[in-house]
Amino acid sequence: MARHSDQGPNNDACAITTQKDGTATDVELHTWDGPNDPDNPFNWSPLYKWTLTITVCFISILTGLPAGSYGAGNELMAPRFSVQNEPFPNLFWATCSWNVGAAVFPLLFVPLTENTGRMPGYFAAYLIFEAFLFGSAFADNFATLVITRFFGGGASSVSINIVGGSISDVWRGDKARSLPMSLFGFTSVAGIALGPFIGSAIMQIRDPPTGLRSPWRWIFYIQIIYNAGLIPIFYLILKETRGDVILAKRAKTLRKSTKRPIYALSELNHPSTIELLKISFKRPTKMLLTEPVVTFFTLWISFAWGILFLFFSSVVQTFSTNYNFSTMQTGLVQLAITVGALIGTLINPLQDYLYLRTAEKNIEKPGRPIPEGRLYTSVAGSLLFTGGLFMYGWSSRPSVPWIVPTIGVAIVGIGIYSIYMGVVNYLIDAYEKYAASALSAASLGRNVFGAFLPLASYSLFENLGYGWAGSLLGFIGLALSAVPVVLVLKGREIRAKSPFMREATYDGDEEAEKPNPVVTGGVGSAGGGEDEGGDKEAGILKRSRDGEVEVV
Repeated sequence: MARHSDQGPNNDACAITTQKDGTATDVELHTWDGPNDPDNPFNWSPLYKWTLTITVCFISILTGLPAGSYGAGNELMAPRFSVQNEPFPNLFWATCSWNVGAAVFPLLFVPLTENTGRMPGYFAAYLIFEAFLFGSAFADNFATLVITRFFGGGASSVSINIVGGSISDVWRGDKARSLPMSLFGFTSVAGIALGPFIGSAIMQIRDPPTGLRSPWRWIFYIQIIYNAGLIPIFYLILKETRGDVILAKRAKTLRKSTKRPIYALSELNHPSTIELLKISFKRPTKMLLTEPVVTFFTLWISFAWGILFLFFSSVVQTFSTNYNFSTMQTGLVQLAITVGALIGTLINPLQDYLYLRTAEKNIEKPGRPIPEGRLYTSVAGSLLFTGGLFMYGWSSRPSVPWIVPTIGVAIVGIGIYSIYMGVVNYLIDAYEKYAASALSAASLGRNVFGAFLPLASYSLFENLGYGWAGSLLGFIGLALSAVPVVLVLKGREIRAKSPFMREATYDGDEEAEKPNPVVTGGVGSAGGGEDEGGDKEAGILKRSRDGEVEVV
């Protein structure tokens, strides 16, 4: 049994008893030195918190850019690699492989950062990302490009996933986390959407169209240069944000200096790597197949994410045909998605205000906001998303000024941002302990859609015509808009019938110690949630009742 006591110089430590292989060992539990411990990331200065937040959000932009910048070089890559890009967009296979890597890698590698911390994960992923940009730049055949893009997309996604974790590590509570998460949501969309513009701008380099100085290779060269140059800056600015890892390092230092058995809680019974990987794969899959909310939310966000990538090819197709736009001009048009995401970010504080107001009406848990309060602006955003697709399709014709379909693209951008934020925030609130698994399922789905939906772009718009192709996509978007509406109207009943939601809810004392969720973005999947402290803490309490570890 454990007894609270002052153990020497560290009055934040208490004695606990671990039982392993039938033996008992007394150790000292090392925790924060009171609520104002300066090492606790929640207690860091607002200036540094914002410096860190802006820096990691900048990383999410940098690692997202290659997803869309690649396509700007298609005109030169097609003859170089002898790849036919019409009527089937074969060159898109390299973007498809990027998204497949982005879907798979976080499930494999993000759980490993539970024990290693955020910073090793950042820099390992960033260096791998940089290395495979180098491989793409010097690719001598298309197969090499597809393979290097697969690994580059995977490393990019891992890096972006850790960004969400860093933000949740330093900002405590929904209100404090609101603006940082809005900024992260914006950079998750904008990092991808800015890619075509960056790529088309680089393609203006007047170098020979073939050889190692070809402009399409400069798309990779330039990104290699500025990403490499920023690594030392990131190293100087960033420091470990994961509380468990900070405590474990402090405990290790104390063990060496005092020769006493001082351990952080995370060191005593943390899951093994195999256990983490099992959770990372098994639970999201089960939730995707058995939880209707996760299933339909995954379809909702996946379709929106697929449209984001579909625009990479369809905007070039429609604007070059109808308005004779050049590669640079079509890249500028695609900036409209980023403008739409920015507008969505500016509107998001209204969503947060409406969400916090629902606490007054919560009869289940008075004083706590209702999860469905996260969806109010997403309902409107989903309808805007649908309307933007109709507008883009039917106005894409020479008789209509180019600005009209461009506005349609911007409206779609607003919708994508609002859908993304609605899905992420609702799944966190509704599933709490299992938020990471729910987000992993949704993220896996959206990256798969981002990989394969754009392959139909050319045939869709060529065979149906721009208007009816936009209408088909719009009708699908309209049908999926029913998902948030149903939850707003029937969310309480749906949550009551879900075994996962009932089990995942924090109650009583757990609520006071509830960890911040880990939110992912961009092109990757969620990593953390229950594994970030929620379920892990609960798991230790369960194991203590079984006699493995006892803490009082």
